[in-house]
Formats: sequence, structure tokens, C-alpha cells
Amino acid sequence: MNLNDYDDDSCLIYGIGNVGRQDDGLGWAFIDWLEMNGHCPNAELQRNYQLLLEDAELISTKRRVLFVDATKDQAVPAFTLQRAAPKMDFTFTSHAISIPAIMATCQQCFQRLPEVHVLAIRGFEFELDIGLTEAAQHNLDDATAYLSSRRWDRDVQRHHAT
Repeated sequence: MNLNDYDDDSCLIYGIGNVGRQDDGLGWAFIDWLEMNGHCPNAELQRNYQLLLEDAELISTKRRVLFVDATKDQAVPAFTLQRAAPKMDFTFTSHAISIPAIMATCQQCFQRLPEVHVLAIRGFEFELDIGLTEAAQHNLDDATAYLSSRRWDRDVQRHHAT
């Protein structure tokens, strides 16, 4: 599998974030990169400030979903790409519902569950300001280079084989 496998109308690439809060805009910047470079023109591309409970219905109509979001996790050197699993948690009661909770809601309410991956890109500054920091831009560049390469194919295949 690689980024080209998302170039289909049954796929969703969903950028989460806020461009008015510096590196929190990484999810949207990824969608901008897709559009500027003509990647995945057939996929549904979305930008939103945060996940909503209604997104469970949205993903129920898709075969494959890639969520892209900034992370503050210092253990993430540049980015991580992981397969997500459904898990009901209490985030559905807050303004910050989790991707696993959206997936679990989708499974429970619509008896469907798409294949979901999460691309988390390390950000550093999240204050009120427009524009990514230089370090976050570098991490975005690393993530887009990785997803544009065939390495994703080998890594995902190896991950599924273990």
C-alpha cells in the first residue's frame, strides 16, 4: 500500500488542526501539499478543526481513511504512521473526541469499519500565530517524502507480517 492507494473516491484523507495556531496547522498543511502536488485528486479531502461525532457517519461511507494531525508527543522524532483500532473511550463526551472513539462509534452505529491509518506529525509551537515553525515544516517535508516513496509499501507489509 502507498499514497496512491488513497486516490479513489472510496477514500478519505482528513486533516485535523487549526492554521491559526502555528504547528497545529500540520494536518491542513498536509492536505494543502496533496492539492498543490496533484496527489490523490480522486480521494475526498477534508479539513476540520477537530473530530466530531458526526465523523463516524462520514467514515462509514469509506473503504480507507487517513487522518493527519499534529502531535506534541516528544517521543515522536518527526512523524508516525500507524494503523488505528476502534476503542470506545470517554472522549465522545468532550470537544476532543479520539480517532479510536470515532471508529468504535462507526462500527457500533453503522456496522462498518474502514481501514484507518493515522499520520501524526510532530509540532513544536501551538500559540496564536499563522504559519508552521521551521522544525514542523521539516517534519511535514519528511512525512510527505516518506508517503511519496515506496518505503511505505515495505514498512506496512512488514508491520502486517509480524
